Amino acid sequence: MATKLERRQKIRYRIRKKVAGTSGKPRFSVFRSNAEIYVQLIDDENGVTLASASSRDKDIAAQKGTKIEKSKLVGAAIARKATELGVKNVIFDRGGNLYHGRVKGVADGARENGLVF
Repeated sequence: MATKLERRQKIRYRIRKKVAGTSGKPRFSVFRSNAEIYVQLIDDENGVTLASASSRDKDIAAQKGTKIEKSKLVGAAIARKATELGVKNVIFDRGGNLYHGRVKGVADGARENGLVF
């Protein structure tokens, strides 16, 4: 029987077969650890990270609140950085995690601040 990590890895590979970002429409990649959450805008054609944000950034780490509330702040931060780069549309990559809880919080925060996916 596969462990939870192995199962998630298989899901990640299945998603990545279909999802690839470009410079005009980068991949919005979410990584969730037990304590923190990290997001990146990735141009897969050139293999470059355009922007990143995480719950460890000073302004977000200083905030009080639940992990889901911090996730929304991370989504808002990446949306601001994307707007500065002139990116409005992205392709969402949940990284094998369920679209629920903190992953959904990041997506909601990004959508509320102007990203379209």
